[in-house]
Amino acid sequence: MVVSVPLDGEGFLVNRDDWSEEVAVELAKTDEFEMTEQVMGFIREARAMYDNDGVVPPIRIFAKKQGVSTKELYAIFKKGPMKLICKWGGLPKPTGCV
Repeated sequence: MVVSVPLDGEGFLVNRDDWSEEVAVELAKTDEFEMTEQVMGFIREARAMYDNDGVVPPIRIFAKKQGVSTKELYAIFKKGPMKLICKWGGLPKPTGCV
């Protein structure tokens, strides 16, 4: 499957309603990343936090809520954990320090 939903120039979904777990897997593949259940769990949690708070959670708050360190998130995602979680999760691009 190839992602057949509109993306912006950086690969973020144009329409949040186009998101599904299948789309998340395909978006990760375009970034040469193999989706894992752990990563999908992070995406689900970030989406829930966004739905509750209306904003993308800062990495420190997100990591603390997940019971992991920011260092662990960087070990999994290599660069910009929240940016990738948001990109693959159909959330807006995070602002500030990511």
